[in-house]
Amino acid sequence: MVDLREIAAQVVENCTVMDAQHAGGFSICGLALRLRDLFKWEQGLEPWVERESGEVLDWIGRREETWEAVADSDLRPILISGKAFDPFDEEGVNAILEPRGCLYGAGLAGGLVPVFFLARIEEKRRMGDLTVYVLGRELARGLLTLPALTRDHTVILRRETARRFLWDRIFYAGEGGGEALGYALGRYGLRAGRPGEVPPRLDAMVRDELEVILRHELGEFRDRTFDRTTWQEVIAAFPHTPVELLARAVKDLLADTHEAGTLRYIIDEKRHASLGFYTAFLDGLRKALFPEMAEAFSGFQEGGDWSGIERALRAARERASHHAAVITEAYERGRARGDLPRAEAEIEERLLAPLGLHGKDLAEG
Repeated sequence: MVDLREIAAQVVENCTVMDAQHAGGFSICGLALRLRDLFKWEQGLEPWVERESGEVLDWIGRREETWEAVADSDLRPILISGKAFDPFDEEGVNAILEPRGCLYGAGLAGGLVPVFFLARIEEKRRMGDLTVYVLGRELARGLLTLPALTRDHTVILRRETARRFLWDRIFYAGEGGGEALGYALGRYGLRAGRPGEVPPRLDAMVRDELEVILRHELGEFRDRTFDRTTWQEVIAAFPHTPVELLARAVKDLLADTHEAGTLRYIIDEKRHASLGFYTAFLDGLRKALFPEMAEAFSGFQEGGDWSGIERALRAARERASHHAAVITEAYERGRARGDLPRAEAEIEERLLAPLGLHGKDLAEG
């Protein structure tokens, strides 16, 4: 007999250990937002429901006490019907859980942090040589959640996480969300700066945007411009640095501009709302690397001409390809010389300084 509640509790225990050991890697603001999200998930609250600040702060205090108690603990095996599975043995665990309508996830996410989750399967389909899972209610999760992830030949879309993510992006944009967000919301009959109007339409937005998120994962899987092994080595060599942030942004932009990726899908399918959301949510280094997008979207709004978006896509892909080559060359030289700090400095000087950005700027941001 498989007890899903018992298994979920074990997964949550491992999530708590990882949260305790890696919470310090988030900025103060980033940690606060993730704690707020985790609180809502634990309490079973809709994304737009807020509790009194005192209640949330009390919960955070208790969570920090728990973290202190388990910070030095090791991950525990997952016990199912008397058999112990290594916590990273997705294949073994899912051989038992998938026939029962659940999927277990275990791997490394941003900053090579171990991430675990357990969720109900809503849909499973094939796309060429890839298997795509759409997950629904999450039975176990931790601080770090991503709307989608790809491992080997499997893409996992997490509807509940995407739902919270999309709500937060819309809510925190507020009245300053800009023309692009207003345009996207307008396609659903909504107005910017009126988050109270969003809940009845949120599930429709998530359904549509999950298809766009899927294309980002497909683009990342298909693209070979930035060698995957080299990229992983760069991420591991420069953790929590501007170079890591740049490498991630370049990889994302290559995925978005690939023939199987985000923007090609938006253009080919004439996804007007998705184009608005994409433009509105383009931020940080991705925005700095893709300055053509804002102007292209402005032109699109005026005449509805997709050719400007096409030109922006090509320009962004050329730039991202160039940056991938520079990062690769500098890293490989530095590795061969045993001087990675020099490689880090070269990447910052050649790629970040021309954008008016420096390591200190990104660290503080």
